[in-house]
Amino acid sequence: MPPAGTPPSRALPSKESGLFKEVLHYYEDRQLKKGLKTADTILKKFPNHGETLCMKGLILTHLGRRDEGLELVKQGVRLDLTSHICWHVFGLIQKGQKNYEEALKSYTQALRFDKDNMNILRDAAHLQTQLRLYDNLVETRHTLLRLRPQLRQNWIALAVAYHLSGNLREAKAVLEQYERIIKNVPDYDVEYSEILLYHVRVLEDLGDYTEAIALLDASAKERTIIDRVAIMEFRARILSKAGKEEAQQAWQGLIEQNPECYDYFKGFLSSRGIDFDAVTDENRSKASQILHDFSEQFSKASAPRRLALDIALGDEFKGLLEPFLRTRLEKGVPSLFADLKSLYRSPEKRAIIELTATSILSTLAHPSTDPCPPGTDPTTYIWTLYFLAQHHSFLGRHKQALELLDEAITHTPTLPELYMFKARVLKRAGDPFGAAKAMDLARTLDLQDRFLNTKCGKYRLRAGLFEEAVEVFGLFTKKDAPSPSQDLEDMQSLIYLTEEADAHLRNGDLAMALKKYDAIHKIFDVYEDDQFDFHGYSVRKFTINIYLNLLQWEDNLRSHPAYVHSAIEASRILVKVHDEPSIATKSNADSQLSGAEKKAKKKAKKAEKKVQEEAKKANNAANEDKGLDVSPSKDEDPDGTKLLQAPDPLERAAKVLKPLATLAKSNIEAWIAIYDVAIRRKKYLQAIHALNSAHSLDEDSPVLHVRVVDFKRRWTSLEQKPSEAVAIAVSVAITKLLPDEVSLEAFNSQYLQRQISRADAILAFAQVTRLLGAPREEVEAAIFNALNADVDLKLDTAVETVAFLNEIQSPRADEFREACRGKFELSTLFLSADELTAARKAVVQKDPVAEALEEKAEVIS
Repeated sequence: MPPAGTPPSRALPSKESGLFKEVLHYYEDRQLKKGLKTADTILKKFPNHGETLCMKGLILTHLGRRDEGLELVKQGVRLDLTSHICWHVFGLIQKGQKNYEEALKSYTQALRFDKDNMNILRDAAHLQTQLRLYDNLVETRHTLLRLRPQLRQNWIALAVAYHLSGNLREAKAVLEQYERIIKNVPDYDVEYSEILLYHVRVLEDLGDYTEAIALLDASAKERTIIDRVAIMEFRARILSKAGKEEAQQAWQGLIEQNPECYDYFKGFLSSRGIDFDAVTDENRSKASQILHDFSEQFSKASAPRRLALDIALGDEFKGLLEPFLRTRLEKGVPSLFADLKSLYRSPEKRAIIELTATSILSTLAHPSTDPCPPGTDPTTYIWTLYFLAQHHSFLGRHKQALELLDEAITHTPTLPELYMFKARVLKRAGDPFGAAKAMDLARTLDLQDRFLNTKCGKYRLRAGLFEEAVEVFGLFTKKDAPSPSQDLEDMQSLIYLTEEADAHLRNGDLAMALKKYDAIHKIFDVYEDDQFDFHGYSVRKFTINIYLNLLQWEDNLRSHPAYVHSAIEASRILVKVHDEPSIATKSNADSQLSGAEKKAKKKAKKAEKKVQEEAKKANNAANEDKGLDVSPSKDEDPDGTKLLQAPDPLERAAKVLKPLATLAKSNIEAWIAIYDVAIRRKKYLQAIHALNSAHSLDEDSPVLHVRVVDFKRRWTSLEQKPSEAVAIAVSVAITKLLPDEVSLEAFNSQYLQRQISRADAILAFAQVTRLLGAPREEVEAAIFNALNADVDLKLDTAVETVAFLNEIQSPRADEFREACRGKFELSTLFLSADELTAARKAVVQKDPVAEALEEKAEVIS
């Protein structure tokens, strides 16, 4: 007889009921083929048994037959809507498809019919954490603790749930109750140690400093907290927050243990009432004296000397800088300039650094035929030249930087850093081809160095040399990969994907650029999905503090520069497609490839097909669990045209930009991109909010000026306004940016008068002039004002201006380009088409110096 309350459609005879239990057993033991065979035996007699159909579908999904398995699971759910097994299986399938919202709904349905099922409750808790439904998480964790109070992880999981929901008092109460009931804790128990540290963290966050110190000291005395460094750091930090005098001694102990940690010195200063990031004239001398004393105490430590440079001013700064600089130049520290670069925010310190470094160089090099005088340490001489070259390049003095680097290369032609930085100088000066050539020279000095080869490939991409760049990357990627590019994408190399996407964009291949930007977005989706496994693991292993840091990092995941940049650029491409749909029908991918590039592409496709066939054979040969996770599918869009032609470009753009509204609030380009999408979607409130946010960051921004005029024109030309509430809100907001009594022409002229010395503002003025329907001649006349002597014309602005003139089909575009060519003598960005082709070819041509360096490197290796 079936159990009471079991629906007739679910009831099975004793034999088949036993077989169903075997199916469950086989699935848990991953004996999938046996489980499938047993399920088929049941279904021969009872083909409409919902639970068996669901289990068979789940097994098929694990065997790689995803579509067939999913259909069986759906059929099983329809046949038995009150079975917790059916809903649980359906939830497992949806979770494997990363559809967490629907999976949680399925688990909720399963719990309606079996509210105390531990497995379902645990999976639901993980999904609630993933979806940040913390209030619901507390309820689920309460239920789990009620069912299994003897399980330690259930107590900690409930405390974490309270913590995540913002209820720290309850988290503290749970931890205290847990510590009262736990017995027989073994010595040096790592799990209990982590729990106590988490308890201290909760007390610190609550502001219960006295109680936190008491718990910390007691645990340290009893040795129940194993991590001694963590004890010292928690104690010093909490004592400082509590304003206790013992804080100084605590920070002193940490500094003695690690005198190179900047945070320890800043903590010590904080305990003395000095905020390092906001030093005042009243406490500056006190802070300097403290750091001086530490420098004396720890004579080999660099941190106190470097921090003193941030605080010191005038003659004191000069006196501290000279020994700091000289010592590191004598040691040959390549990262010296990177260490001091933050000091360049102060013009006074910047001038002192230049004067001091020049003075050191003058003592090393005297007017002589010998570039390095007798008795002079050649190491100091080389690295001083290198430092000064970095200094001048950072300040935009590229010619001086190149002269110093050439002098250093003449002296020591085998130092890769010299060629690498020469490449960077040429890149900044607007010569991507010369930069790629210099980086290739650096590479030849050590052909086995991955860093040098990677930099070389990166600079080749910037020069538009895709095939040559892939050739270099292929030296260190998997030989059986479909292509080096695909292997780097599989390895989630954000730097490579960003550079490749930008290179395609510069080359006019919007389809491939969008495809690579989309690949970056997918990687961040994977990062987000990867946290799921830690919701159970971290609580089970009691690594709570690190776990909470992980969740905080995940919440800010898309503030990463790679995502912000790719989202903005991808949205710009999609806006272009919306504005001019014909762009999507143009196949830029193959038309711009050379014969060799087409051959390489064909070879890569053939290799990819071979790898896929071998993988398929291997999968069919073994009875292995394919898992529920969605496996990577075959690339059906190798050149990105399908992605570019996909419908709803504005909706796709809005989706990738959505995180930036909260995670990139200080990025004006993000707000401009959000505006460009919102105004085309007729989301006027969102558009005006983006303009206001951009205005709060930089009210004189040229790109903002263009958008304000654009919005005003679109808004006033609307025949039918949105709802009255929206119309009032938008009208009030736009009036603050552009008053009604000021015409668009007057607004544009007033902006130019305020920013007459900025070339980017002149370009914005010309763009608005064109937007307002002025003749092309008037727009051109405005543009050429950027060439005036009193205008600050930067390289990027000059390139944008040439592109704008080409966009409006100006016959004077070449005239402006030639003028920029004379203004930026080191740049190759303003060469003619034939000259650009020649410059590109010259990058990969071997010269005698490169061949000699390469031969020498091969001999050494």
